[in-house]
Amino acid sequence: MKGSDWLGLAGRICVVTGAASGIGRAIATAMVGAGAVTALLDRNRSDGEAVAAALRTGGGRALAIECDTSDGASVHAAADEVGRRLGSCDVLVNNAGLLRAGPLESLSLEDWNHLLSVNLTGYLICAQAFGKPMLARGRGSLVHVASVAAHHPQPRSGAYSASKAGVAILSRQLAVEWGPAGIRSNVVSPGLIRTPLSEAFYRAPGVSERRAQVVPSRRIGAPEDIADVVLYLASDRAAYVNGADVAVDGGFAAALMDTVPRPGFQ
Repeated sequence: MKGSDWLGLAGRICVVTGAASGIGRAIATAMVGAGAVTALLDRNRSDGEAVAAALRTGGGRALAIECDTSDGASVHAAADEVGRRLGSCDVLVNNAGLLRAGPLESLSLEDWNHLLSVNLTGYLICAQAFGKPMLARGRGSLVHVASVAAHHPQPRSGAYSASKAGVAILSRQLAVEWGPAGIRSNVVSPGLIRTPLSEAFYRAPGVSERRAQVVPSRRIGAPEDIADVVLYLASDRAAYVNGADVAVDGGFAAALMDTVPRPGFQ
């Protein structure tokens, strides 16, 4: 690319779900920083508007839209507003999610269905709503935020691991079905990232230090670590990356065998 727009995202219309805090906020901030015209979708209207206002103050182009991604009518209304006020969506980042802990033997069907409706079904609803103009134009990029828990069960986290595993295969299916039409679909799987969703874990004494010790990079990740990879996958620099699942975890998932006692080797 010419000039400073190495990623080629300047002027692209980008939609980020769950954009009012944590990883979503970092992604939206990075997109605006790369010159993308960014719609921040979130159920929390006031927080979303505050983030968008801050980004506009810095010279960026950002629009906050209240949206419940688990509700089809809400998503389609948001898609209509994006099309009307910004233009056809070029990039969708599916990020909105929640965690409801609980062992499977006592997990209520209500909690199971609610988590899946946000973490998995919502991703499909958004892909359909914002993918429609992409399919019409023959180009576009979808990036879905999953988790290393998609491939490594996270005990007593309710439907969380199952939902993220669903995201991983949903992305690959979208890549196969929509790839011939010029649409790419990829996954970013965060490892141990400190966000408002996980902040309660880190407040316990010594947890940050113990967690960092099981990560080869010896630190807990930040939302910006995820945003950087999302930007790459969303951009034309990743034009031949389709159906991928990129772990952004400091090597955490690769360190499984390091947990096995081996006298004489450790």
